[in-house]
Amino acid sequence: MPHRRSRSVRGYAVAAATVAAVLALGACESGSGTKAAADGGPSVVAPGKPGEPAKTLSAEEARKAAPDDTPNSADFGYTRMMITHHGQALEMTALVPDRAGTPQIKRLAERIAAAQAPEIGAMQGWLKAHGGGRQQGGQGAHDHGDGHGAMPGMATKEQLAQLRAAKGKAFDELFLKLMITHHQGALTMAADVLSEGNNVLVEEMANDVIAQQTAEINRMRGM
Repeated sequence: MPHRRSRSVRGYAVAAATVAAVLALGACESGSGTKAAADGGPSVVAPGKPGEPAKTLSAEEARKAAPDDTPNSADFGYTRMMITHHGQALEMTALVPDRAGTPQIKRLAERIAAAQAPEIGAMQGWLKAHGGGRQQGGQGAHDHGDGHGAMPGMATKEQLAQLRAAKGKAFDELFLKLMITHHQGALTMAADVLSEGNNVLVEEMANDVIAQQTAEINRMRGM
């Protein structure tokens, strides 16, 4: 899915390369007595946009050129909600070993769990690093009672009860139906944060969700 903000992944790569160049040049020139060192730091050649020449920046200018990716309410809301969203997926996959009728469903559930459990850990780590449980806005609009109300793709309590009561082929069919819907909801949430968020790490996590869960939806539709 294309990125819908003006800032691009390439922009971050250029910024990262610029910072790396600052450090590398600083290490090489720290003892050389060059004019750059005398001026207070090395210069950095920053790649220009397509068709534009490269620019020579001072270390300070390179630091200022790095984009501001301060998290906003969309970033915080997305990570908090996606932790809950992924948590329900793990709840559903945990039912598979004792209820699924085919090895294909069991392997699918294993892949989903193996991918989403680490993603929960990554998002929890991100929240902790950026203020943890602080309310930043955005989440409350999606929480109705148990926190699942308006979160796209979430199975209802009744649907989860049906899944727990099913066995064999009936379980497999309901599991696929609910998980496809669940994944589609995750795609909606990821697309929203790509449009409204500001933090590069959240952007990367959302892009990972889109790539992985789009592939899994296609796989489930073929089962």
